[in-house]
Amino acid sequence: MAGSSGTRPELVRALGTWDATSITIGTVLGSAIFIAASFVPQNVPHAGLVLAIWLAGGLLSLAGALSFAELGAMFPRAGGIYHYLKETYGPLAGFLFGWTSFIVIQCGSIAYLGVAFGEYLGAFVPAVSTDRILLAAPLGVWTLRINAVQAVGAGSIALLTAVNYVGVRQGAGVQNALTIVKVAAVTGFVVFGLAAEPTASPDWTASIPSSGLFAAIGVAFIGVFGSFDGWYQAAFSAGEMRDPQRSLPRGMIAGTITMIALYLLVNIVYLRALPVATLGGEARIGEAAATTLLGPAGGRLLAAAVVVSVLGCLATCLLTAARIYQPMAADGLFFGSLARIHPRYRTPSASLIAQGIWGSLLALSGTYEQLLGYVVFAVFVFHALTGAAVIVLRRTRPDAERPYRVWGYPWVPLVFTGSSVLFVLNTLVERPVESLAGAGLMVLGLPAYWWWSRSRRPTPA
Repeated sequence: MAGSSGTRPELVRALGTWDATSITIGTVLGSAIFIAASFVPQNVPHAGLVLAIWLAGGLLSLAGALSFAELGAMFPRAGGIYHYLKETYGPLAGFLFGWTSFIVIQCGSIAYLGVAFGEYLGAFVPAVSTDRILLAAPLGVWTLRINAVQAVGAGSIALLTAVNYVGVRQGAGVQNALTIVKVAAVTGFVVFGLAAEPTASPDWTASIPSSGLFAAIGVAFIGVFGSFDGWYQAAFSAGEMRDPQRSLPRGMIAGTITMIALYLLVNIVYLRALPVATLGGEARIGEAAATTLLGPAGGRLLAAAVVVSVLGCLATCLLTAARIYQPMAADGLFFGSLARIHPRYRTPSASLIAQGIWGSLLALSGTYEQLLGYVVFAVFVFHALTGAAVIVLRRTRPDAERPYRVWGYPWVPLVFTGSSVLFVLNTLVERPVESLAGAGLMVLGLPAYWWWSRSRRPTPA
């Protein structure tokens, strides 16, 4: 028995294909489709192009899921991408991914989701407001102000961290339940939205603007990729799947296909609700479309669905992301204490606590939004490297066991890798300051890697 005398506790393999699918859907289906979706018509105000960009973004995400699934089946361990990059390019590449994930990619997203939950909850609980300051503490020339929304965000992070601390089955159970509720809510929005009398008539045959079209499409894809982000999240929990060689590929692929269908249908409803030019100016596009088509009650129900959706996405991120840092620490490339697996609950308890504390601090400091603006560049650098890893490993380890092989090799991983590289280049051109800041966050990991690698003492298995 794990945790008994003479043995070290290990993560328990308790998750199946449904859990992997639910994790994929639960991470992707957050608040972006109800808010950031306006980013697409804002930059490309053409109904046909709006749907084409969403379909293209979904298919590119599916190409990524197909490619990552091969790597996940080869290395079915907790940590996912950390292992893929380490096994392909060496420990530095894996470390930089894990470092950037902890500093901002994952913990910054956790902070954002916690605060977003508080903001949407405030629509139903007036006491939860950004105007309600709970603490104002002078810190030199800067004053730390914590409002009720931030406090609720930090509290939600703490509560869900506690649930995940006591068992992977408990954490997965909460996120599965929230995923079912929010998928049902979005499906209801689609069904009633398509059944309602349309209040707008999109012109599918309108001429496509040519001036600056390529740059506009590139910027629009930021909103699309942001909405699909998370299709790879299940890979971090592969070490807790009963049959990861089958469950992980099936879950990632099924979850991504489901989200492509849902997102296309949601955008069709949007286009039936408001003119495409108006959609681009809506800060809360989902609520605006629901109110227009279904009345004020529909808008309120959609807002309630967003509350559940954001909370479910937060639960999924907390469940999966902590699995990145535990193997890093076990390899001697992160804080050694984070390698601990709880002897009773069999969870990466120390990583969960560290992740929860840092995510809460980012939420309370209010710096997470700026940090997340920097992270798009870094995310797609790692996407490109991971997509290319499929091709590199086919050449360097041709005889390695591959329980799942990516369909359409080599074109599918090449298309995904190439699109990721193009997106990185486009981001450099369109948002040079944020891109360089994102690169800087990655570079900060170099001295940290040097420090840990000098005193490296991997935790024995």
